[in-house]
Amino acid sequence: MALSRRAFVHTLGVGGAFVLSGGLVAARGREALVGMGRAAAEPGWSDWVPGLDEPAAIRLSSNENPNGPGEKALDAIRAALGESNRYPFAFASSATAAIAKRQGVKEENVLVGCGSGEILHMSVMAFTSPAKPLVVGAPTFEDPEHTAEAIGTPVRRVPVNAALELDLAGMAAQSGGAGLVFLCNPNNPTGTVHAAGAVADFIGEVRKASPDAVILADEAYHEYVDDPGYKTAIPLALEDPHVVVSRTFSKVYGMAGLRLGYAIARKETIDRLRPFRLANNVNVLAAAAGVATIADDQRIAREQQLNRAAREYTRKALADVGFPSRPSNANFIMVPIHRPAKAFQDACREHGVLVGRVFPPLVDHARISIGTLDEMRRAVEVFRRVLA
Repeated sequence: MALSRRAFVHTLGVGGAFVLSGGLVAARGREALVGMGRAAAEPGWSDWVPGLDEPAAIRLSSNENPNGPGEKALDAIRAALGESNRYPFAFASSATAAIAKRQGVKEENVLVGCGSGEILHMSVMAFTSPAKPLVVGAPTFEDPEHTAEAIGTPVRRVPVNAALELDLAGMAAQSGGAGLVFLCNPNNPTGTVHAAGAVADFIGEVRKASPDAVILADEAYHEYVDDPGYKTAIPLALEDPHVVVSRTFSKVYGMAGLRLGYAIARKETIDRLRPFRLANNVNVLAAAAGVATIADDQRIAREQQLNRAAREYTRKALADVGFPSRPSNANFIMVPIHRPAKAFQDACREHGVLVGRVFPPLVDHARISIGTLDEMRRAVEVFRRVLA
């Protein structure tokens, strides 16, 4: 059963007005909000966090799952509400055990976080410093860069190639002396993905250029990948103490506002991350929902199918009017619109459709998250008018 954000709040029956007005059920804690590390109380926050003050808009701006958590997750949340007055230690342990079982690893190889955003934050804190730079693609998900800038870590940005793929050779070449190399695969915001062999080769090249550097493979969109050459980097993380894989429940599981993610790595690597973890980082409801839904393969398959259908409908509709985009392996597309992305974003917003923020240096591309098929049909009509 697909639930809207409004229906989800009604189902819980607690804090509904605050959730709807504050947009708590949002992508990675509303992507830009957490990524920029700003408080919702800051003056003007609604101007740069699209949709929080426009609950009736079609929200295609933050790579959220429009269907929300599944029934198993919602049942678990209802059952756990009575434990909300307790600290979440036992629930966090249960989530760790469930993740380890699902991924076929030991519990010592898992570290849960407040979304995968906390895993990224911990990784920058643990492995970089003013003397050990961060290497990233440009554009890619910004959280690691923001954390690095906050602690004085230099950031080396390597532009994506003409196919909008992360330039692995260029990133490896820039990794000398680095503390952390961030590999977002599939990459947000471009939706491109690198095959397993290319990732393994890349890790090998980084290890040669910078033996002490850690490679963080962000697999937030893992479940949406269609490319047959892609494979998770988890086996590499279990072999090499210089590799960490991050995952999230925010995307295919529809739990972005609940905040649950995790890292998988060797025990000695997890031990390096742990000191930078907030002690009570996983809440009771998120942990309960994660345990209930992580192995719900039937729902995962349905979410994959729904996303694929709506995504390809949108790609074809835009291509038919002269705006083709490259295949995406995520729940969003990156479309070259041949005009300033900010102007496109503002025009769409005037028509009640919210699309992604600008991602330099691709300032003439628009990232469009995938909603329901009905939402995409309505949004496409807006895109056609704006782009005409």
